[in-house]
Amino acid sequence: MERAAFRISGFIPTAIMLVLAAVGVAVIVPALDEPSLELRIAVVSVVYSLLLSVVATGYTVVNPNEAQVVQFFGRYVGSIRPAGLHWTWPFTMRRKVTLRVRNFETARLKVSDADGNPVEIAAVVVWQVVDSAKAVFAVDDHVEYVAVQSEAAVRHLATSYPYEAHDSGRASLRDSSVVSDELTSELRERVELAGVEVLESRTTHLAYAPEIAQAMLARQQASAIVGARFKIVEGAVGMVSNALERLREEHVVELDEERKAQMVANLLVVLCGDRAAQPVVNTGSLYG
Repeated sequence: MERAAFRISGFIPTAIMLVLAAVGVAVIVPALDEPSLELRIAVVSVVYSLLLSVVATGYTVVNPNEAQVVQFFGRYVGSIRPAGLHWTWPFTMRRKVTLRVRNFETARLKVSDADGNPVEIAAVVVWQVVDSAKAVFAVDDHVEYVAVQSEAAVRHLATSYPYEAHDSGRASLRDSSVVSDELTSELRERVELAGVEVLESRTTHLAYAPEIAQAMLARQQASAIVGARFKIVEGAVGMVSNALERLREEHVVELDEERKAQMVANLLVVLCGDRAAQPVVNTGSLYG
């Protein structure tokens, strides 16, 4: 788990080193006339150089939305998140981990949906690192890990739902809200190990595979035609019923059952036909 590493402002050790340099000069200058000056200068220079070398190994710069994972001879000692110049334990190794929000879009994957139909699907995943220690030590490469798990989650999602729901109340891949929520939930569980949080995920491409696209298009067209015909017939029956009721209420004409049946048939042909009806004028009697 991520924890905060020891750190102080990088300007503090810089100021200390400047003070020590001034002290060294103050020690050397009064002894310029002494015969042991060269030895004193050599000792002070060596000590100061060693101290400066040790202090310099502790400096690190952290950029905004970035973390520095600090290791001391292989042991994790913590992470530094605040941006700026910092000083931490010397002789430590620091590794940068970006905390910025990232996007990853999967390739177009060909899988079989819940009905066994081959479909092409792709998704975009929005994620960011929330635990720098897990991102560095739990997996080999957290970026590649997110990519692989995203493709695996998209494949699993595609096999769990049909492309289209032919039964009422059944979710399908075309229900973007349901699919996105489930994909996001599954991805969060998969990448939690790597210290990554999935903020959002959505499908960006969804289509039947080319080898069955024409057949499925014909099927969709047939379903649309059947649905439209059903609506036309339903409306035509209502119009015929209303016409007969108006004729009876207003006493326009009295029709027996046979003539009612003929009238109903004629009206249904006119209202449900694809082409314009050709009128036939009867010059004889109503029953002629």
